[in-house]
Amino acid sequence: MKLVKHPREVPQNMTDEQSAGFWESHEITEDFLRQARPLEESEMPSARTDAKTITIRFDTDTLDRLQNLARQKHKGYQTLLKQFVIERLYEEEKKQIAPPQ
Repeated sequence: MKLVKHPREVPQNMTDEQSAGFWESHEITEDFLRQARPLEESEMPSARTDAKTITIRFDTDTLDRLQNLARQKHKGYQTLLKQFVIERLYEEEKKQIAPPQ
């Protein structure tokens, strides 16, 4: 893990996928937390209007595993789940586009 010691080390205007990739390999330090400031209302990201709420059911073991992994990665489990789905979709779409060998 690469340590992020100051808020200015975090790239600005990342997509959700870029942000997930960045935080997969970076971790904030206590120095970062001491230097961070609350965002002003004008700096807050706008609500996503294209997001849709769905219901999905997992068995207890799978959900527990997902939540434990998310805690280890310092993420919410729903964020981690979305990251997994995005990554898998990308891989499947790459397979469809790749020419046969």
